[in-house]
Amino acid sequence: MPIVSSDIQFRLSGGASNTDPNASLGGAKSSTEVVDAQLHNLFDIVSSAESQAGDVEYRCIYIHNNHQTLTLQNARVYIQSNTPSEDTDIAIGLGTSAVNGTEQTIADEDQAPTGVSFQNAVGAGNALALGDIPPGQHRALWIRRTVNPGAAAYNGDNCVITVDGDTAQ
Repeated sequence: MPIVSSDIQFRLSGGASNTDPNASLGGAKSSTEVVDAQLHNLFDIVSSAESQAGDVEYRCIYIHNNHQTLTLQNARVYIQSNTPSEDTDIAIGLGTSAVNGTEQTIADEDQAPTGVSFQNAVGAGNALALGDIPPGQHRALWIRRTVNPGAAAYNGDNCVITVDGDTAQ
């Protein structure tokens, strides 16, 4: 059976038992998946102080191939749709660890990870290459949320991040 979209999981970082998206700051892969299509499933609510001053926060997730036997070949990740708010932006960067490695940990959500280059990789034509992800293995991805100073309130701000690739079957 070929790899299907449900075989590709986005999992939190922060340790095997971490269930808190706010603690997804690198380290070991969690067994907890990022909840799809739910507000605040990765980043917290922007406070009024953060929206006035501006804010940049980081999260680390793992792209996990949950297929039992097939490798996700030539995998790539991109932002299918960036935030609808004109005052926020999402950028992504590949983790510095190897496939199936443990990513670096940052001290808090305001600290940028070392050696990660963030890109506004909107659309498949701007995808970041993940390489091959064997069955049961993963690759780290950092996500940066930028809130511009003086940002207006925006209910339902979100983005869609997509992974695609090839399979032998």
